[in-house]
Amino acid sequence: MRAGGAGCPAGLLLTFGWLLLVGLQALQAVNVTAAPETGGGRDGENESEVDEEAENDSDVSENEAQGEPEEEGEVQNKTIVKEVEFGMCTVTCGVGIREVILTNGCPGGESKCIVRVEECRGPVDCGWGKPLSESLESVRLACVHISPVNRFKYMWKVLKPDQQPVILANDSAVLEVQRELHPMAFECDTLDNNEIVASIKFTVYTTNELQMRRTSRPDTDAVLVFVLTIGVIICIFVIFVLIFIIINWAAVKSFWGVKASTTEIHSEMSSMRYKDSTSLEQSPTDMPGHEDDALSEWNE
Repeated sequence: MRAGGAGCPAGLLLTFGWLLLVGLQALQAVNVTAAPETGGGRDGENESEVDEEAENDSDVSENEAQGEPEEEGEVQNKTIVKEVEFGMCTVTCGVGIREVILTNGCPGGESKCIVRVEECRGPVDCGWGKPLSESLESVRLACVHISPVNRFKYMWKVLKPDQQPVILANDSAVLEVQRELHPMAFECDTLDNNEIVASIKFTVYTTNELQMRRTSRPDTDAVLVFVLTIGVIICIFVIFVLIFIIINWAAVKSFWGVKASTTEIHSEMSSMRYKDSTSLEQSPTDMPGHEDDALSEWNE
């Protein structure tokens, strides 16, 4: 009995100790599981922060992307506001230059400003031109061109009636020709990329023809000078007369007033004379009536 009674408390102690161990193990397991959960919470917070930053970056990029088109639109509006016009071409045919003028948006508040100078073209055929220089022995002819001269190609031809033009070996912009016994005609074609952009013709007269043309010019020049001189003198005279009338307006007015009054007097006198003549013409016709009245009274 004693031995059995002593064994029971020992078994109870063993079972109690085992339960304590199991409880301690369970608590350790709870702590271990709680630690990863807290770490996961922190990771979730970090992930949410990263997501927010990514969203903010995307918003910033979207705003920048929206800002860029707005800036581009403003630039386009600025370019649309600027107005450009073109100046007159320096030539009426062939190739020349013209100014590109900005009429709005000039620096310094100017109304107009030159932006650049560009090439302009007109009709290809320039007709008959004048020599660059000439003397009694030779003539210098020039093709239609603009700077730089070596940009174009030039082709000189001698024109003959009822024949094909003769192409010359000279391919420069200026051709010097010696005068001959007969007048000659030359033509120059200006080419740009094998395309004719200008064509001009020249007539080279003989020495005798040139002298005759030079002697015939002074007569026409003298007549022109005479006519211009007479016209200038008449204009000066009219100007002086107008100035005199303006300065002496009162005297001129009184003079014209006296003249008008004298004309009125002359007109009145002429009208009175006309009336007297008409009365004299009517008086003989009235006399027989008066005589008849007198005779009738005497008879009574």
